[in-house]
Amino acid sequence: MPEPVSALPRSAGILLHPTSLPGRGVGDLGEAAHRFVDWLAGAEQTLWQLLPLVPVSEGGSPYNGLSAMAGNPLLVSPEGLVRDGLLDPDRVGGEELPDDRVDYSRAVPWKEGVVRAAWEGFRAGRAPALREAFEDFRRRNAAWLEDYALFRALRGVYRGAAWIEWERGVRLREPAALERAREELADEVEVHAFAQFLFDRQWGELRRHAGERGVRIVGDIPIFVAYDSADVWAHQDVFHLDAEGHPVVVSGVPPDYFSKTGQRWGNPLYRWDVMEARGYRWWTERFRRTLELVDVVRIDHFRGFESYWEIPADEETAIRGAWRPGPGARLFEAVRRRLGELPLIAEDLGLITAEVDALRDALGLPGMRVFQFAFGDDDRNPHLPASHPEGSVAYTGTHDNDTAVGWLRESASDEERSRVARLLDPAAEDVHWEVIRLVLGSAARLALVPMQDVLGLGSEARMNTPGTPEGNWGWRLPAGALTEDLQRRLREVTLATGRAPRRSAAGAST
Repeated sequence: MPEPVSALPRSAGILLHPTSLPGRGVGDLGEAAHRFVDWLAGAEQTLWQLLPLVPVSEGGSPYNGLSAMAGNPLLVSPEGLVRDGLLDPDRVGGEELPDDRVDYSRAVPWKEGVVRAAWEGFRAGRAPALREAFEDFRRRNAAWLEDYALFRALRGVYRGAAWIEWERGVRLREPAALERAREELADEVEVHAFAQFLFDRQWGELRRHAGERGVRIVGDIPIFVAYDSADVWAHQDVFHLDAEGHPVVVSGVPPDYFSKTGQRWGNPLYRWDVMEARGYRWWTERFRRTLELVDVVRIDHFRGFESYWEIPADEETAIRGAWRPGPGARLFEAVRRRLGELPLIAEDLGLITAEVDALRDALGLPGMRVFQFAFGDDDRNPHLPASHPEGSVAYTGTHDNDTAVGWLRESASDEERSRVARLLDPAAEDVHWEVIRLVLGSAARLALVPMQDVLGLGSEARMNTPGTPEGNWGWRLPAGALTEDLQRRLREVTLATGRAPRRSAAGAST
């Protein structure tokens, strides 16, 4: 039974997506990931926060995934496939791939080729001990896996075109067209189902290792899903689509100080009335699947459950939109009735109203506090470390922020730097450690630091710049970065701020 975040001890952790780990062309779930868990445990870190683990397209965004339920085959370790007897060692080599950043346009097809070779080996009789496990995985996950695997097979037939561009029969899921596609694409469906099995197998090994080292995994659920996803294609009736499958209204946020035209995200919006009439089954299964993979879940854009900005699909900007009521507590109550306690963190950043705060508090969820948001024109800013309530999660920054060093030296305004200077010297050589010490020293129950901030890297190491379509999600951990000296320093600040795990007489963390 999952524990609510309020039951977790005062603790600290690191934000690092697995794609940023060492690995050929892209980080994966292999030996480097297991070593990272060991490094975290040695630094007294008990949390590892990730971005969504979903499959991505060549753009690499885990917030625009091809499925809300599936895992990312890009993370499958080739060395793990060799160990399982599915690949020969020489198949792991081949194309030269950069190690300093993830080039998704090259890494995705290369890794797909590796996974396909593993499937061909399996089909030819290699690793026979995995056959029963694969069939069991398919049975347990059939509710989402069969639609996802067919979606990926069809996407291959149509050369990556969005499902709205497919032949009308399969686009609108006419039974005869789907049956014909399943028969004609049976082999391709098997490949994609097997890729999910490989991800699940390797992820399970990594998560068990983390649990043995006392490290909890913090995952991420974006409130909305991508239009070009297996979820929307397979469940068109629970989204605001017209009779041909085109969106009627889409997601975004209204104009504000940062953007005169707002942000038009473009995700299709849910038909909350239909979802409620069905007992929020789709959301229940989404939470169930996510909690099979992680220990704690951060909900991105939590405010959308209270109310969300609805934009007509034919509008090019977010100006002509309207606020619409979300499902509120009803959704979470329905999920809790089926799954029990939900270990959730509410991402309550941005335009937050008293109603959003009330919903978060009624559900007993911690909100987020971010150091970089603490230095506006309000001396009682809730993001100031001294203002953090115990029931919150503190961050130096998130994946959408500049790094701490980059922000202080390039992105922050003069007024923000002046306010920061009341707490620390923005020009100090080790300013990132001062920021980390302030955040970990706050009253917040959990504190998380992006790996880039532990390393003291500048803006060149930023993971994502919202509103910028190119150059995101590619940052890689520099070779040799996880040193004993860095581990020691992180351990010292964690101990000094009372966030190290308590040890039993037998030495196990509690």
